Amino acid sequence: MHPPFAGIYVCGPTVYGDPHLGHARPAITFDILYRYLKHLGFKVRYVRNITDVGHLEDEVAGEGEDKILKKARLEQLEPMEVVQFYINRYHYFIDKLNVLQPSIEPQASGHIIEQQLLIKELLNKGFAYEINGSVYFDLKKYNETFGYGKLSGRNIEDMLSNTRELEGQGEKRFPLDFALWKKADPSHLMHWPSLWSDGFPGWHLECSAMSRKYLGEQFDIHGGGMDLIFPHHECEIAQSTVANDKQPVRYWMHNNMITINGQKMAKSKGNFITLEELFEGKNVMLEKDFSPMTIRFYMLQAHYSSTLDFSNDALKAAEQGLNRLMKGLALLPKLKTSDVSTVDVISLQEKAYEAMSDDLNCPVLLGSLFEGVRIINAVKDGKELLTTGDLDVLSKLMQTFTYDILGLLPEENQNRSNEQLLDKLIDLLLQQRTEAKARKDYKASDHIRDQLAALGFVVKDTKKGTEWELNTENTK
Repeated sequence: MHPPFAGIYVCGPTVYGDPHLGHARPAITFDILYRYLKHLGFKVRYVRNITDVGHLEDEVAGEGEDKILKKARLEQLEPMEVVQFYINRYHYFIDKLNVLQPSIEPQASGHIIEQQLLIKELLNKGFAYEINGSVYFDLKKYNETFGYGKLSGRNIEDMLSNTRELEGQGEKRFPLDFALWKKADPSHLMHWPSLWSDGFPGWHLECSAMSRKYLGEQFDIHGGGMDLIFPHHECEIAQSTVANDKQPVRYWMHNNMITINGQKMAKSKGNFITLEELFEGKNVMLEKDFSPMTIRFYMLQAHYSSTLDFSNDALKAAEQGLNRLMKGLALLPKLKTSDVSTVDVISLQEKAYEAMSDDLNCPVLLGSLFEGVRIINAVKDGKELLTTGDLDVLSKLMQTFTYDILGLLPEENQNRSNEQLLDKLIDLLLQQRTEAKARKDYKASDHIRDQLAALGFVVKDTKKGTEWELNTENTK
């Protein structure tokens, strides 16, 4: 990278259905990368595309029906009605996860000219050919010249031996050649004029064209799901290497899959849970609803490159962990300082940065933040001491990494005015309880305490006075 600038391109959704838990993982993973690079002082251009044309049902062979066209046909809608509806749905639910908007969000259908120009370059350089109005990338020639499979480790000979004859492969020179431009048949609703035919671009082409347009011929980081390594990202590398005369990407980052019973969560498998179902608890696999911040916290408990298995127990554990973290942060303004410190907060701060700089190791970072929570509780109980300076360091550390970098928000912060009103009401009730105790009306005092407990509020009488907290584990 070239500080202070950093360029990131991430493959976004193909918009033909509601966003599910599998979509949330790359959105959150690269949101954290975006946040951390900005925190380190980089000026980041983050490009996350929308695929709205050319993504066919058979991703490997590049054959079958366009996924968006199929949805439009089934629902008797215009394809762009489908696109716009699901773009809106994607934004609505991803925003709830506190995912920052990218710098640029280009759509494939808005960059047809750029894709056609890229095809011309590949034809002129002899790495593409036109047959019957369709244009294909010459993968055999590319493999002989540059070597194919650097990202996925795939071998062309092994791939060829496993290739079955599919419709449309007969016109290719080589069975593994992939489409850059497909001639549209009369029933294909989304098509554009070109030098070769009225047709549409191949799925792989869009990312090569749009990343070059907004980030240049070579950029810093390309991200996406691990399922995109082959064929999508391998094909991107091939196209861009030929067109730009250089490797297009310095660093590749791939988040792993979310699984259910060991199988990848995906629309095509029918084993997915939408974000709407998660937030509202409306799925047979769910015992209850889970908040957006619980889902975000759940994602952080495994390294982005590891698989993450779905279960209700995992979500409930995430909910409890998030509550514990937020309770600790809420105590920070109430801590009293001393002349000396008995804990090393500078070392804790160093460990937090080491974790994030070590390939975004969020699980290790969470360990440091929970160590911070332990310190906070110990200081509150008088078991540890902090100077004013060390408390400032601890407060900044906890708040910066929790809120700004991990993007977690206290659930109550989603409606701050209601929270402040609730605080005042509870304090008023506790004042009435104190007055009842002063006049030895213990029945009234106990009644107020018991009623608050029934609502989930724990009231404690200490030497410093009456304290209360919300027992969030029993309020759902």
